[in-house]
Parts: sequence; structure tokens; C-alpha cells
Amino acid sequence: MKKRGSRQGKVVSGDAGKDAEIRQLKRELARVSEERDILKKSHRVFRSGCKVRYAFIAEHRDHFGVRAMCRCLAVQPSGFYAWQKSPLSRRARDDARQTELLRRAWNDSGKVYGYRKLHDDLLDHGETCCPNRVARLTRLAGIEAQIGYKRRPGSHGGTPALAVDNTLDRQFDVAAPDRAWVTDITYIRTLEGFAYLAVVIDLYSRRVVGGAAQGSDGPKDRWNGCGGWSMQSRQTTDVVLQALHMAVWRRKPKQRVLIHSDQGSQFTSMEWAAFIRAHNLEHSMSRRGNCHDNAVAESFSSLKRERIRRRTYKTREEARQDVFDYVEMFYNPVRKQVRNGKLSPLTFERQQVLKAEGV
Repeated sequence: MKKRGSRQGKVVSGDAGKDAEIRQLKRELARVSEERDILKKSHRVFRSGCKVRYAFIAEHRDHFGVRAMCRCLAVQPSGFYAWQKSPLSRRARDDARQTELLRRAWNDSGKVYGYRKLHDDLLDHGETCCPNRVARLTRLAGIEAQIGYKRRPGSHGGTPALAVDNTLDRQFDVAAPDRAWVTDITYIRTLEGFAYLAVVIDLYSRRVVGGAAQGSDGPKDRWNGCGGWSMQSRQTTDVVLQALHMAVWRRKPKQRVLIHSDQGSQFTSMEWAAFIRAHNLEHSMSRRGNCHDNAVAESFSSLKRERIRRRTYKTREEARQDVFDYVEMFYNPVRKQVRNGKLSPLTFERQQVLKAEGV
């Protein structure tokens, strides 16, 4: 009987030892699995400083243990807890404040400005910082500029127009207002169909001085908008004539103005030529298929990049109102132009008038 009891005791002690070993192996496996997951997520912070590692630990402490992360990242838990209790440095406080200013300026621009124009906005607010710091803060905050369409490769030659010379010849910098205008026509997609937009831009300040838009369902779709904007039936000569008529009515040029366009059918019509002769304008025309000859008007595709392609318009009237809001409430009075020294077209024109008056 004693021998049987001793055998049972040995069996029980053996099972207990195996259970303890299994539990130890499970703990070891859980530890190794946790360290593996930590290393997967923290591979970008290994070569960073302690504060970056502490920030990673604070961000992931809900998923992993603090001591396990400190062990994997080769930092001390006491250092992490001391970092949590310590106040932010002066530079960190400035970064947080300037990031908030950048986000506010970015939202005011319709989320289209990049770090260069946002840096100029900070300078306007009296802040002192360099462009590299603004680039870093915008990158960390997820603030990005609206990027345009990809450039497609191809030849950039083209046949000159037979009836009209390329008088402008890419001389896009002019010394006075109402010396040279450029114009172009584009389309806007809506759920009702396409709408067609024509603009006239003064090369002096890059200000949009004329514009018109048309729908595509027939003569019945016609609305008159504020500021000379309208929406009509089809992509006809009437849309570019309305844009040019608005520019003449607004600016009332006192001397002959050069108006440059591409070789679209709207700009080669008899009505267009008659309007130009009647209002003392001189026509200039790009080479065929060469968008660079009319680069300023083509670059007004910022309207599509910054506004149109980010929205879906249910009706042409909704598109017309949004285009008017972009041009008259943002582009002309607010949007910074690099050519104007980071000034909006209206501000640039006012500044030049004050300089001419000696103020």
C-alpha cells in the first residue's frame, strides 16, 4: 500500500511539472509574439531619439505593454513615465500653435494651398519661421496642396494660324494693365450634362476680368447670373463673346488690347472677328495643338484642380454659382499668385495704383 501511494504521488508531481512547463512555454510564446508585433510597428523609430520612441510607446500603449515596448525599443520605463510628466518644450508649444494657424489658413484657402503659400500666410500673421519648418509641420499634420493633372509626353510644336499671327509669342509679363488678355474655354461636368466655361485673364495681374458659362441641353437652359456670369445652351461662339464682352465692360480699356486665344472654332468665327474689330482689340492666336503658347489661360485649370474635380454638381445652376464663388470670392481677391509676389490679383493692382500715385 505504501508503494502504491508513492507511485501516485510521483505521477501527480510529474503532471504538475508538465503543467508548469506548458504554462511557462505559453507565457514565453505570448512574450515573443508581442515583441514580434511591436517590432513590426516600430521599425521606423529605431534610429530616432528617445522622445520619438516615447511618443510611439504612448500611442500604442493600449495595444502592447509599456515594459515590453521599452524592452524592444531599448529605453527605460522610468524615462518614459518621466517624459509623460514633463511639460512640453517651448519649441513643441510653438509647433502646436503654428500647426493650428497653418490648418486654419489651409481651410480658409479651400484646402488648396501648399507649404510655400502657407508659409507666406504665417509671415502675414507676424510669425517667424522658415519654409522648411512649415514643410515639416504641414507634413506631420497631413496638410497637402492640391496636385494638378499629370503632364503627358508629346511634341510641343504646332502649325501657326493662317489668318492670325502669334503676336503674343509667350510674352506673358506685361508692364501695365489692359495691355494683353488671354482667353480659353473649358467644360464642367454636372449630373444634368456638360456646362462650358470661358474666361478672360489680364496678364498684368492674372485677374479674371471676364467669364461666361453654358449648358448643353438647348436654348431653354439660360440663366443670367450676377457679375455678368451666365449659363446658356451649347458650346458656341456666344460663350466666348459674352466673356470678352464682360471684360470690355468691366475694364473699359482706353487703348488697343491684345487678346490671345487658341485655334478653337469659337475664336475663328466671323462673330468673334467682328467683335474684336468693333471694340478696338487685336487678335493673337496660338500655334495649333500647342497649349504652351496660351499657358496662362491653360493654367487657370486650377479652378478644376482646386474646386471642380473635388465636387459633384447636380445642376448647371449649382456649378455656375460655385464657379462665381471661386472666381469672385477667392481667386481674384484672395488667392496668392507667385508672379505677383504672393499677392492676390486685386491686392496687386491696388498696390501698383498706390505706387503710381506716390502713396
